[in-house]
Amino acid sequence: MKTSYDKGIFAERLASIYLVLKGYRILQSRYKTGYGEIDLIARKGKTIIFVEVKQRQNEREGAEAITGKSQSRISNAAKQFISRNSRYADYDFRFDALLFIPPFFIRHLDNAWSVSSY
Repeated sequence: MKTSYDKGIFAERLASIYLVLKGYRILQSRYKTGYGEIDLIARKGKTIIFVEVKQRQNEREGAEAITGKSQSRISNAAKQFISRNSRYADYDFRFDALLFIPPFFIRHLDNAWSVSSY
């Protein structure tokens, strides 16, 4: 029986494959900071996306699982990533969510939330 952790790792791997097939390049997986973790960081053209991956029984539950607290945590971790990777300073940034609903549904939410200052 898979644990929640195992299911999360599996969903993140599927998300990586999905994004690569959409033309993104994965820069980091499970990027850890003192603020928390970003599931995936990817690049397409001159845009960096910070991705939160959720696997839930339906789309609503997946979207609701990305709380204000988790958005803040990811935003702070993204600021740290940007400050440590100055080569991306002139890139655009956004926050996406990838929702996995068993058995085979994937919903990619571009600009799932925004942060006012970057």
